[in-house]
Amino acid sequence: MIDVFEIKPATIEDVPLILSFIKELAEYEKLLHEVVATENILKETLFGNHAHAEVVIGYLDGVPVSFALYFHNFSTFLGRPGIYLEDLFVKPEARGKGIGQKMLAYLAQLAKNRKCGRLEWWVLDWNETAIGFYKRIGAKAMDEWTVYRVTDQALDDLAVSWDQNSSECIEKLI
Repeated sequence: MIDVFEIKPATIEDVPLILSFIKELAEYEKLLHEVVATENILKETLFGNHAHAEVVIGYLDGVPVSFALYFHNFSTFLGRPGIYLEDLFVKPEARGKGIGQKMLAYLAQLAKNRKCGRLEWWVLDWNETAIGFYKRIGAKAMDEWTVYRVTDQALDDLAVSWDQNSSECIEKLI
């Protein structure tokens, strides 16, 4: 029997499935304890008035086996948007069938259709299988860059340092 694989944009009805994929990915990455997303949060952030990301789901013979969550970033050097792939996950039982490559090819075509200059993502240093796969498809590591992040208390502290008299301009953006 020939497997049929298709990719569909997620809808709000897919939120429970999306959350289950997120948790399964987090478990694989040994980060399940960091997942605080809920169905309500995902409904608002993915499908609310100010959606911040998009999701596609990959179906093998009608069964959901993969997902990709992505959003637009922007390159000032290129003067164009890009697609940043936040998460790509293929269920273990569906690996080795070319699904990861098909998901990335879909996103590459989407990037081309949207006139984006790049498709990029991060990978954990220890995930040798993924790193090998990415190299085989022509992806290049950006070793000269170091990722920085502020979260939790550091994010709160930095936000408090903002001039409170200028808060109106941020409120207009929200």
